[in-house]
Amino acid sequence: MSKPTPFHLAVPVYDLVETRAFYRDVLGCEEGRSSDHWVDFNLFGHQFVIHLKPKEEQPTLHHNPVDGHDVPVPHFGVVLEMQAWEDLADDLKAKGVKFIIEPYIRFKGEVGEQATMFFKDPSGNALEFKAFGDMSQIFAK
Repeated sequence: MSKPTPFHLAVPVYDLVETRAFYRDVLGCEEGRSSDHWVDFNLFGHQFVIHLKPKEEQPTLHHNPVDGHDVPVPHFGVVLEMQAWEDLADDLKAKGVKFIIEPYIRFKGEVGEQATMFFKDPSGNALEFKAFGDMSQIFAK
């Protein structure tokens, strides 16, 4: 596999001001270009954009069972180095972020063992940040 390049992801948000503050102040993302309807962020080296969209009356919620937890679908996030993941988990706990799935080690002792945590931004977008003690396990079967 060649060296990974940054991805681009754009997600809908219903409150640009509150969600912008979350990514900037809680996750520590550097802000890039913006308008009255969208904001670019550097999300751990990736181009991430929030776009203003009116809130739905009845948003569709779905979960899949994974390792004894209900994983929200859809979700997105970044694979971090283990120390960066641990630092982020500690920082989010200190800032009072409410977790959907608390930070823990998934698939312990199995192929693909990984640290993971899930939480939502203020607009309800589910995020997962994970790390592998052995990065060669990312795509292991």
